[in-house]
Amino acid sequence: MDASGVYVRERGKLRCIGDSVVNPVASSPSSCRRTNALVLRKKHFVFTYNAEGSLRYSSKSLFDIALLFVAGNVHHVESLVGFPEQIGDRLFAAAEKNRVFLKPDVSPKALRLFSDAYGDMVLSSLCLRNRFPLLSERIADIKTFHSLKCLDLFGCRLGDNHEIFQHLTSTSLANCLIQLFLGSNGLSDEGLQRLTAPVRVMRKGLDCLQCLDISYNPISERALRYLKFLPKLEKLDITGTEMKFGTKLKLTMWELLSLSYSEKALEVFDHSACKTQGWAEQVVNQWETNGAQMPKQKRLDESRISALRFFGRQKFVREVLNAAPLSHNKDAASTQEDHRLHFYKPPAGSSTDAASFDTTCWTPASKRKGPSENCCDSLNVSLPVKRVPSTVLTAEDMDLLDQYGDSSTLG
Repeated sequence: MDASGVYVRERGKLRCIGDSVVNPVASSPSSCRRTNALVLRKKHFVFTYNAEGSLRYSSKSLFDIALLFVAGNVHHVESLVGFPEQIGDRLFAAAEKNRVFLKPDVSPKALRLFSDAYGDMVLSSLCLRNRFPLLSERIADIKTFHSLKCLDLFGCRLGDNHEIFQHLTSTSLANCLIQLFLGSNGLSDEGLQRLTAPVRVMRKGLDCLQCLDISYNPISERALRYLKFLPKLEKLDITGTEMKFGTKLKLTMWELLSLSYSEKALEVFDHSACKTQGWAEQVVNQWETNGAQMPKQKRLDESRISALRFFGRQKFVREVLNAAPLSHNKDAASTQEDHRLHFYKPPAGSSTDAASFDTTCWTPASKRKGPSENCCDSLNVSLPVKRVPSTVLTAEDMDLLDQYGDSSTLG
């Protein structure tokens, strides 16, 4: 720096302090080579045409030039906390335009930088429905979004032991996540137990979760005891699971989770209401577009390739992974459309209790009429001679509750 000169631009002309004025446009090629380090690049100019069709250019503002420089070197920035939201938005757009978030070695750090400073403005809702290759390729980037309120992982083939579970139960995401969709992921009782382990053991994780979708998973009724530790759970979808609809399931839902069966399908479980929202919306689209253009061989990381080659099943597993997402039979889906198992928490002022969730089936035989007969016949419930009080449970119900009490202590 001691040997270099100091240049100042005044009135559109560049001059060196203690030297004569230098005009970059009229300077000779030799002078351009001598000042090559200070010659502004084309991206620092705005090119336009006047009314006569002549090309005109004007230099960008110092703010825009500095913004481009920081966007290209955003991974070297220590923190953006305290910078206005307007500057953060423009800086994120500039980094996106420079395709910074497509670089695997730079993208996670850059996204974490913005997430720490601007939270849910970067991404408040993320929809990865049936996009399991994108989840596998960009898992490190997705973990940086710790202010998500809605996350749709339907059909992402998570299984029972996926690394995304640690992010779902992390302290940073626990205070934000409200809606979580885990349907059609091959999730069993063991996977649900592992997912809820932090909240059951340490009372941390999924603290604000209100809506949970575990439909089309091989989950049995025994796994419901793990969900009773979710303090704010209000809506649950168990359509297509191993749970059989009936009075026993209704009673279990009410006793364990204080949830009642919904006769109508809940709108929150409709996929049309879930979409990616935030500054990083176009970034997610860039990831998917860029991943579709990559060769299939490059989509698998080195560890996965080595494992598949070791077991000699690389071609078979690759075909399975690259296959179309899991889809349900249209006939089965149409028949189950009217039998969706949606449960919700009644309002605080309602009179819903353990015996009033289906009063038509508990009405005495002498007072039964047409609609109640059909309801009770469909559920195969034997009606008592007298109405059972809400505070009295049968011996079978007591044994069922004792079983859940024993299992909850073990869990």
